[in-house]
Parts: sequence; C-alpha cells; structure tokens
Amino acid sequence: MIISTTENKFFTKGNTTNQNGTVLSYGEEKQLIRGFGCCFSELSALALNELTEKEKNEILDELFLEENCNFNYCRTPIGASDFATDFYSYNETDGDYEMKNFSIERDEKLLLPLILEGVNRQKDMQMFASPWCPPLWLKTKKVYSYGVFNRTEENYKAYALYFKKYVQAYHKAGVPLIHIHPQNEPCSNQVFPSCVWKGSELAEFIGGYLGPALENEGVDIFYGTINGPEGDDRYSWTKYCHYLGLAMQNEKARKYIKGVGYQWAGKFALPQTRDDYPNLELIQTESECGDGQNTYERMMEVFGLMRHYFRFGASAYVYWNLALKHGQPSTWGWHQNSLISVKDGKGIYTPEFYLMKHFSHFVKRGARYVETKGEFASSCASFKNPDGQMVTVVYNPYEFEKVITIGESSYILPPRSVNTIV
Repeated sequence: MIISTTENKFFTKGNTTNQNGTVLSYGEEKQLIRGFGCCFSELSALALNELTEKEKNEILDELFLEENCNFNYCRTPIGASDFATDFYSYNETDGDYEMKNFSIERDEKLLLPLILEGVNRQKDMQMFASPWCPPLWLKTKKVYSYGVFNRTEENYKAYALYFKKYVQAYHKAGVPLIHIHPQNEPCSNQVFPSCVWKGSELAEFIGGYLGPALENEGVDIFYGTINGPEGDDRYSWTKYCHYLGLAMQNEKARKYIKGVGYQWAGKFALPQTRDDYPNLELIQTESECGDGQNTYERMMEVFGLMRHYFRFGASAYVYWNLALKHGQPSTWGWHQNSLISVKDGKGIYTPEFYLMKHFSHFVKRGARYVETKGEFASSCASFKNPDGQMVTVVYNPYEFEKVITIGESSYILPPRSVNTIV
C-alpha cells in the first residue's frame, strides 16, 4: 500500500507499477520509537475555541485518536511560553521559598482543558514539560525576557520545589507527565519568556536539587530542551561539550539524566550525542516553526528535518503549534506555522499536518527505526512496527515521477511528493 501527498492532493491512495525502479532495501534496526505529537499552548486553545463545538471535536479526534493521527507524545509549557497570551508563572510572590502561594489556577482556564481533550482521546498519551522562564524573583533581574537565574542555595531549593509542586498538581489534574526538562532553549537570550543557563549551572541544578526533588514523583529528567550548538561562531559557549557533554561528566547530574531533548540548532549535536551515549534516549522537542504561511514548500523542508532527527537517533518528533488563528502573530510579534489554521471560523488542515500524519498514523510506539539502503535512501525514513510491519516514508523532491522498488513491489512517487509505503 502507498499513500501519497502532493501540493494539490493530500493523503490519498497512491499507485504501484510493474516497472522496475530504484532499488531500496532495509538494513540494521536502530532506536525504539516513542511516538509523535504536538505542543499545547494558550493561543492554540483560543484558536480552537473559535470553532463550533462539533468542528473542534472533529479536529481533536483527528489529532489524537489512535485510528487517525494517533498523537501520543506531546509537550506543554511550565508557565508561560512564547505562545501564551502574556507572561505568567505559578508563583510571583517574592521570597516565597516554601512555595506556599504556588498555583496552577491560570492553566485551568485555557491550557489544561485543551490538554485533557487530547489525553481523554489518546489512551497511550505520554507528555513532557519545560519552563521558558522561572518566577521572576528567582532571576538576577525581575524581567521575563533575557536574564539569568540567580544562583543561590535558597533559590535552587525553591525552584526545585516549584517543579515538584508542578508535577504533583499536573498529575492530580490527570495529565500523564513522564518527562521534565529543566529549561527551554537555555543557550539563547530571547525577547519572550526565557532564561539563559550555562551547562555547568544546569548540571549543578539537576544533580544537587532538581534530581533529588523529583526522585519519587514518577517523572524522569531529560536534559534540555537544548537549542545549541549554533552553526556559527557567535556563541562560543554553546557547543555540545558545554551542555550535554559537560553534564554527563558530572556524576551527580548524570545519575538523573535519562534522556536529552534537542530543537533548532540542537540538531547539530545529534551525531556527537549518539556517538558518545548510544543508550541515552534522544528526542526532538520542537519542530522548526516557519513563518505562518503554512506552505507546501515548507512542509517538504520539514520532512528533511524529521528524517535527520530519526537518522541520528531520535525516538520521537514533536510538532510545535497545534492550532493558530490565520495571520495572528504570537504575543511577542512573530508568525509561525501550525497543524490547524483557523480562518473565518473554520479549521484548515495545513500541509505540515499531513506530513505528520504520514508518520504518526502508521508508525506505532515500540517500532524501531531501520536503516534504508540504496541511492534514494537519503529521502527515506523507515520503521519496523512491533508486529513486524515495515513502514517507509519517502520524499520525492524532483519535478518528475520517481519509481522505487522495495522487495517485490514497485511504487510511483508523484513529482514533489511525500509518500508512506506499508
């Protein structure tokens, strides 16, 4: 069976042929696959709330039900992300080191209801979370943008307790959190909620404070989400050796690090991570977000990102914006792509939605990534499901048809297409 997507036809039955084509074969089985998913945010919730209840439910069914997209590994922010309606944390009471005023009440209005819509549809849902910014009184300057954590003993203890209370509150609310990441994009100062951490500081926090605080809370700590090393020399301190490499040399931190999450420029660290720590789980945590145009051309570029992450050891791939209003910028002023674009009260499935479905509908949790061999292998990502079924997602970048042969069958890849062969 082949399912094909072109610029004009999405996710339709493709064609086989008796003609012999470029031969592809399968090689060594690699990492286990955890799953696919998207990220929850307040702006996504607001976009979906513009739909009728019927259409909103149909979209959520399409995203999370096992027989549809089957998203089963998703992300949520701890406090405000750059797609919150404004900055907030769960405790802005200055000096409240015992976290007596900690509360997730804000999330109960928009974010948690959307998360639980997904959780209630997906029986095997797993989730991870990371903060963009700590409570402001824990930073050296009380601003949500830019800045660094104020590294004192009492601040470290308070922040570890903040995480612990978050995990407990979200578990109580019915959210199946299994992974915590201590900081989103610690390599970069940003105009939106952010906080820079050097690798030595993250290691100190994980090994001495966060790890012990979460030891009995039913969650693992994943290092990240790391957005370095940069691909140029602007940030000499954001290399692989300064983040994961350094953390794994710290025995206290290493004890607690069960995986690592990469996004954006973090993709350059994948080969080193796999070479040094082949048994450390590696996940992709945020698909690169585009410019809000939701073009087919951008979808084809994202296929290359997905293939790159799986080729170098990722067990999961997580899309960023679940849904956005058409043309609406983020709270901090930029446009990004989304799986669902809401325009004039209607939900539109974007090309990148169909790209994700080409993977997530067919590749099951517990599958293994499999090397693909042949001269077209760089355009393929192959998987072996737990029941032995083989799935190959293959991209044809050319303006002409391409015929490929796998085993005894040949398939026609339309010009400029993404295809799933089962």
